[in-house]
Amino acid sequence: MSVALIYHDVVPAGQFDDSGFPGPGAAHYKFSKGEFRSHLEALQRVAGSDFGTVNNSSLDTAGRRQPALPWLLTFDDGGTSSLLTIAGMLEERGWTGHFFVTTDWIDSPGFLSRQQICQLRQRGHIVGSHSCSHPERMSACPWAQLVDEWRRSCDVLSSIIGEQVTVASVPGGFYSRRVAQAATQVGIRTLFTSEPTVRQRLVDGCTVVGRYAIDRGVSARQVAAIVAGRVLPRLRQALLWQAKKLAKTIAGSWYTTVRERILSSNYSPNSARRAVPLWPENLDEKRNPEVLRMP
Repeated sequence: MSVALIYHDVVPAGQFDDSGFPGPGAAHYKFSKGEFRSHLEALQRVAGSDFGTVNNSSLDTAGRRQPALPWLLTFDDGGTSSLLTIAGMLEERGWTGHFFVTTDWIDSPGFLSRQQICQLRQRGHIVGSHSCSHPERMSACPWAQLVDEWRRSCDVLSSIIGEQVTVASVPGGFYSRRVAQAATQVGIRTLFTSEPTVRQRLVDGCTVVGRYAIDRGVSARQVAAIVAGRVLPRLRQALLWQAKKLAKTIAGSWYTTVRERILSSNYSPNSARRAVPLWPENLDEKRNPEVLRMP
C-alpha cells in the first residue's frame, strides 16, 4: 500500500490564475510558495526517508502487483508552476514528483510548454496524462471519448519526452471502472484517482491508486498526519469524499455548476485569503497527544 497526495499549483500569494486553470474551483487547490514549503518541511520531518515514485516498473512483466512505495507526491493539470516552482522545491530534498498534464492546454498561457515538459522529465520527474480536455465528468463520457482522451494525451506526451507514457490521473475526481478499462486499452499501467485510500486494486492489468486531495483548507500539520498514518485525518477525508460522491451522483452535471457558484462567492484572483480549515487545527492533538510534535 502507498499514501499518495494530490496537489495542483504553487503560485505567488493570491495570484491564483498565474498557473494552471483559472477560476475559483481551481484556486481552491492552489498554495503560495511559503504554504507549500511548510507542507514539504512537515512531510520531511515525519516521513522523508520513505518517499518514492511510481514508474514503469510498478508492474512486472506478468502483470502482478509489485510492492508499493510508502508515499508519493502528485500534481495535476500541468500548470507552469510544475517546472518553475514545484520541481526545484522537490529537488532540494532529493524528491521526485508525478506531474499529470492536460495536453490540450500545452503551450497555452499558464500551462507548460512542450520544452518545459521535456525539461521536467530530463530532471527525473514522472510525466503522465491528465486526459486531453479535462472533461467535467469523465466517468460520464462515452467509451469512444474515454479511449480518445487517454490515447491522444499519451501519444502527445510520449512524443515530447521520447518514451512511452504509462501513468495517468483522472481529472475532476470522476472515476469509474470504465475509465480505468479505457486507460488500459492505450497502455496506461498506473492510474491515480481522487479517492482517499491507501488501497490499490487491479483493473484489467492497470493498477488503480487512490490519493488524498490537499486543498488550501488542509494545513501542513494535517498533511503530515495523513502520511504518518493518523486515523482521524484519513477518516475525515474519506467521509468528505463519500459525501461528494453522493452529491455528484444526485446532482449530475449540476454538481460542477453549483460548486463553482459557491466558491465564486468570495473569490478574487489577485487577493490572498486565509483558507478556512475543514476541521480544527489542533483536534488531533486534543484527542491524541502523541499525534505530531512539530513547531
